[in-house]
Amino acid sequence: LRILYLHQHFSTPEGSTATRSFHHARALVEAGHHLTLACGRYAGAVTGVAGAFRRGRREGMVRGFRVVEFDIPCGNAQPLRARAGAFLRYAAAATRLATSGGWDLILASSTPLTVAIPALAARHLRGTPFLFEIRDPWPELPRALAAEGGIPRPALAAMARLANAACRRAAGVIALTEGIAETAIARGADAARVAVLPQGADLSLFSPHAAPWRPPGTDNAILAVYAGAAGRANGLDTLLDAAAHLRDSSVHIVLAGEGSETPRLQARATAEHLPVSFLNPMPKPRLAGLLAGADIGLLVLAPVPDFAEWTAPNKLVEGLAAGLPMVVNVPGRATRLIGMHGCGLAVPPGDASALAAALRTLADDSARRAAMSRAARALAEREFDTRAIAARLVTLAEAAVRR
Repeated sequence: LRILYLHQHFSTPEGSTATRSFHHARALVEAGHHLTLACGRYAGAVTGVAGAFRRGRREGMVRGFRVVEFDIPCGNAQPLRARAGAFLRYAAAATRLATSGGWDLILASSTPLTVAIPALAARHLRGTPFLFEIRDPWPELPRALAAEGGIPRPALAAMARLANAACRRAAGVIALTEGIAETAIARGADAARVAVLPQGADLSLFSPHAAPWRPPGTDNAILAVYAGAAGRANGLDTLLDAAAHLRDSSVHIVLAGEGSETPRLQARATAEHLPVSFLNPMPKPRLAGLLAGADIGLLVLAPVPDFAEWTAPNKLVEGLAAGLPMVVNVPGRATRLIGMHGCGLAVPPGDASALAAALRTLADDSARRAAMSRAARALAEREFDTRAIAARLVTLAEAAVRR
């Protein structure tokens, strides 16, 4: 099959952002298919393509598949208007590629939701079937974040129409959680063609046996690591509030990543003398070493009820794969996972004192941490092996073309 994979935020493991599309692309190539992946220039991503851009793009072979990289910068630190412009520019460039003909299947991975535009155009003009992957449900997510003040209501309405069209006309819909699958079905997707493929982790990279390292000055601390974005949706003030309760403890918190909130959070931590360190985003192998050297993993989000069934964060599955006991403040799916499998502690969303108490509890009980570590790794091996998840993606792609 000739497959066009559309993911604006693609990165190889050498980057500091998500690598799901990289592993899926590799699996499709290893299954014998010819794949072209079209992406933009996402902050923190490393596409593997080098050389100058010509006429707004450059391309090359990366691990057995062709990557077309458009000269369209995008990142979470950009203002909303700039990001929206990048989304639309990518959609326009990808539409020209998608409608050029010759594709047996298009795989469109959202967010951003605008990736559905080229897939729908190719479906309409060429009859090309497409799979629509939903990593975050839009416009549900910005509405849940009360983002109407930042996104005009007409834009939200247009997003709803685009999401409806993508769900109804796709040959199949891939959702990262059961909650996201329900939103796709509510938007008109055929329930028989909706599959849940969870977020995965590279178990050979993220492992308790990876070469560990720690930031300077933390050798004697109980190290709790949050590795991910620092935006409004992440609710990291709650984590800093918890740190204020932990000044007299052995717990030291590391925030590895960046986002629009990073400068403010750093200034607050310094002013209040909190036991918190900040690290820049790092390549996946380097992050795997940090997690291997840590004692506790953290999953923190803003107290938004809809997050309960929509979230599928890398920081959770990579922490589990590294064998870290996880402390989470997200109800629903994440809380059920760690509760059922005994691999962490859950606290109410937005409750800084409960978060601090959970960290103290684990810091003071090394035997409990060790038992949770073993349970975490076992859960990752059973449910979140990125190779097994990518193999299921290959099966879905081949079935979509047969239909």
